Amino acid sequence: MHIPDGFIDVPTSAVFAGIAAVGVATALKGARTQLDEKSAPLAGLTAVFIFAVQMLNFPVVAGTSGHLIGAALAAVLVGPWAATLALTVVLIMQAFLFADGGITALGLSTFNMSIIAVWVGYGVFLFVKKILPKTKASIVFASAIGALISVPAAALGFTLQYAIGATGTFSVSSVLSAMVGTHVLIGIGEAIITGLTVSAVIASRSDLVYGWKDSKTQLEIRHG
Repeated sequence: MHIPDGFIDVPTSAVFAGIAAVGVATALKGARTQLDEKSAPLAGLTAVFIFAVQMLNFPVVAGTSGHLIGAALAAVLVGPWAATLALTVVLIMQAFLFADGGITALGLSTFNMSIIAVWVGYGVFLFVKKILPKTKASIVFASAIGALISVPAAALGFTLQYAIGATGTFSVSSVLSAMVGTHVLIGIGEAIITGLTVSAVIASRSDLVYGWKDSKTQLEIRHG
């Protein structure tokens, strides 16, 4: 889902860069309430893991690519604000050091993966978690569903950007079908990886998993 330079026109790129900048600035403030001395190292490790999995790209259409995102995974492990920052750092490093995604398109990619994917994935996670029993297994399942939905949601974000300011000749309908169809399949793989990763972390250090802390607190309150 890394967008190359010149694929979306400058006005559209500038608008989404501004939106992304506001989102990241807000995340900087919000992350202060989600990170502490214990969780900060986990945020760093999560960013490294996401960096690695995002380097595996699959060509889709019109010069764009698809790949695992890791947004829901990061949101569940370290919280959505910190996840937005982690994804943004990863995207910046990929663009400047590896030319993976255009510099002028960085705001577009940040909006899709650091904001849409993170917050849609985390929102779905919260919804699924709310209707399930407050157990660790529920956290794992909810995180997998959040990951599954977050990937095509980010693809829809790109399709919107393409519809607004595309410089290419591919039709919006062809881009929509290719991007969403491919990213639904990628989302299945991401759901599996997210579920396995959250399961491993919550089994060994559940105190570090942001998505489990609220459930644990509610259980403690309920049982007095």
